Amino acid sequence: MELFTALMLLFTISVSYALAKSVIRRGKECYMIDYECYMGKKKMQLNTEECAKIVARNKNLQVEDYRFLLQTIVNSGLGEETYGPRNIILGEEEHPKLADSLSEMESVFYDTLDNLFSRSKVSPSDVDILVVNVSLLSAVPSLTSRIINHYGMRENVKAFNLSGMGCSASVVAIDLVQQLFKTHKKQLAVVVSTESMAGNWYCGRERSMMLSNCIFRVGGCSMLLTNDMARKNQAILKLKCMVRTHFGSNDDAYNCCMQVEDDAGHGGFRLTKLLTKAAAQALTKNFRVLLPKVLPFWEIVRYAVCKTGTKINLKTGIEHFCIHPGGRAVIDEVGSSLGLDEYDLEPARMALHRFGNTSAGGLWYVLGYMEAKKRLKKGDRILMISLGAGFKCNNCVWEVTRDMNEPNVWKDSIENYPPKKMMNPFLEKYGWINDDVVSFIKPEEIAKMRGFA
Repeated sequence: MELFTALMLLFTISVSYALAKSVIRRGKECYMIDYECYMGKKKMQLNTEECAKIVARNKNLQVEDYRFLLQTIVNSGLGEETYGPRNIILGEEEHPKLADSLSEMESVFYDTLDNLFSRSKVSPSDVDILVVNVSLLSAVPSLTSRIINHYGMRENVKAFNLSGMGCSASVVAIDLVQQLFKTHKKQLAVVVSTESMAGNWYCGRERSMMLSNCIFRVGGCSMLLTNDMARKNQAILKLKCMVRTHFGSNDDAYNCCMQVEDDAGHGGFRLTKLLTKAAAQALTKNFRVLLPKVLPFWEIVRYAVCKTGTKINLKTGIEHFCIHPGGRAVIDEVGSSLGLDEYDLEPARMALHRFGNTSAGGLWYVLGYMEAKKRLKKGDRILMISLGAGFKCNNCVWEVTRDMNEPNVWKDSIENYPPKKMMNPFLEKYGWINDDVVSFIKPEEIAKMRGFA
């Protein structure tokens, strides 16, 4: 009888604690009501022919540089329909103007926000918190001020402009919103994640800096979040947990992704071979904190006991994996280290193929692919893995609060994915550049021969 009484007392205490915790957290939850990814215009597409023209008109390159670019483009995992900035397509990359960058930003901002406000039936004047993250552009007035002015938002809107945060900035922005939700009740927040490509095209010949031209493309996403329980039924996702890891004290990790100028003064973004190593180290540190929060206790125990030669089974607590589409090597490395199969990696690979590396906005194209494929069901958990300069690894887990199958940025192309053939046609059309017979020809002569100049 005493044992029964003790067990009942323990049960009562546990239930009371859970209820009290629930009451305390009420109003501090973070729900996502909707999101909208940017779809560029047809005239912005960087297909094979357009990429070849841009490469060929760079008079600083030697034949060996063309060969390097060919190999990189062929192996990039990008397809024929990614989007580039208007000034680059028009051949003005050597002398970018501030107006080019601002025009690019406004296209992403207003296209995504107009659709987001229209679909959610939320007025811009209802927004309490606005966070914009663009790493490579800091304007005055700020980018948040431009949005506030454009939509006539309230004078007491809390505005935050994040710069220099890299490809994982979207999760950083959401974490900022989540922290604000803890002290401000019944809030509506908008997060806008994109990157400035127009003013950051590299025109030199340092190979570690040429890589960014091959993989980064125009894109972005706007998200609407709330902690207002009255809007809970509108939500599509609920944030379960988030862990941010900063590996900047490690010199190799710090230097592997950096905005710099080369010896000739050409500005650009340097990506070194140490990037994948830094990503693996940061991801490992992050998961030591994150996984105990989301995986069942028995899986943690199993892994601890059988650690030698085994991998932890993430699928015991996670149904979907939203990996930052930073590049083919990054996706491969993350997939291999986590024991994921091709089904798990498909959304990231397809987002990279269709839209390229859109920096902080990339995660949401991956999520959009899952939704378009009708993979996301109520109760499913999604692990978002984001990696960025600094070096940072910012990961979070969402719970799907209702079946997700609304039309999105993939609606006109999802039936073609995954494509039967992933090979980039650049190799088929321009493989001649690898021939030794052209090694003595100057780049401008190659351009004339091929009709690029």
